[in-house]
Amino acid sequence: MAEYTGELKKTPLAAVHESLGAKMVPFAGFLMPVRYSSILDEHRVVREKVGIFDVSHMGEILISGRPAREFVNTVITNDCSKLDPGGVQYTVMCRPNGTIVDDLLVSVIEEDKFLLVVNAANREKDFEHIQSHRISKAQVEDISDAYALLAVQGPFAREVLEACPIFVPVRQKLNSIPYYRHFCFSYNGANIIVSRTGYTGELGFEVFVPPEMAPAFWDAITSAGKPFGIAPAGLAARDTLRFEASFCLYGRELDDKTTPYQAGLGWTVKIRKPYFVGKEALKEEKKLGPTKTLIGLELAGRSIGRQGYAVSAGNKVVGNVTSGSFSPTLKKSLCMAFVETKEAKKGDRFEVEIRGKRVEARRTPLPFYKSRAK
Repeated sequence: MAEYTGELKKTPLAAVHESLGAKMVPFAGFLMPVRYSSILDEHRVVREKVGIFDVSHMGEILISGRPAREFVNTVITNDCSKLDPGGVQYTVMCRPNGTIVDDLLVSVIEEDKFLLVVNAANREKDFEHIQSHRISKAQVEDISDAYALLAVQGPFAREVLEACPIFVPVRQKLNSIPYYRHFCFSYNGANIIVSRTGYTGELGFEVFVPPEMAPAFWDAITSAGKPFGIAPAGLAARDTLRFEASFCLYGRELDDKTTPYQAGLGWTVKIRKPYFVGKEALKEEKKLGPTKTLIGLELAGRSIGRQGYAVSAGNKVVGNVTSGSFSPTLKKSLCMAFVETKEAKKGDRFEVEIRGKRVEARRTPLPFYKSRAK
């Protein structure tokens, strides 16, 4: 991922983070909170209680008009043809050669209105990619600045929102909404979107609000969450949480040289669709098989495999680490890595080169941590 060199933006919650003493760092063109206390404490509070994240840096692209559904279905690999209003779908967008432009969520707001939530660092690139494949009469708008986004994640996420006065009118919906669905409601004249989604492997909600309302929503949710032990969590904990759940991250497991089949996302590719960008290349790859495969590794001891570290089988380098961490929940040193598919099929013993030394690594199934998001 290219390093951002422009002026850093701030989210509508920047003043809140500063008042909480957050450590702020540049990320995807924004000044973002990486942590408020310790990464370990923030990680644990999400696994055991409930945490609140500011993810307002994420991009939102609205596609509308009568051909919106048909158009969206041509730029994503998954199939949204039967996704009804209120539905949410995880997918990727690919180039004609089958490599990944981005991974994203598609939400059907209305029959002819689709909201695409994309990675912050890819916002402009994704918009240009979508525009380049636009069909007549489909309208494409970057509405990222129209929303702030709060993620409430953890075993008590539902109870916290149900206890929050803002959400009193929609308590029944909060109680019954299934995973990968969303609903909208009006608050003080504004349209609020509540989505049963997240990036932590825990039960959670993502709440889209107008930027000017973000501080009030943050305060109301954290106040309602006090009896449940709510705490703010930053980007670092978000990364260790998604890593344990083995969710792919663009710039690590996903990039412009990797295909969905290689990244273990073949389930998002509906090859029987009449057409989508990248179909022919992916159809051929499915027939021949991917040349590299994403696997999980457990390292001996507490050494940590970082992105780019070489993975060997015998005396041969067969791949590289994409993400690695000592898992706070599982108490193991784990990493995800791409290795040559033929080597992945041979056995489960590898080595990861860490600071000039080869550390034993044993293949272990993905995901490391079974998601409880449902």
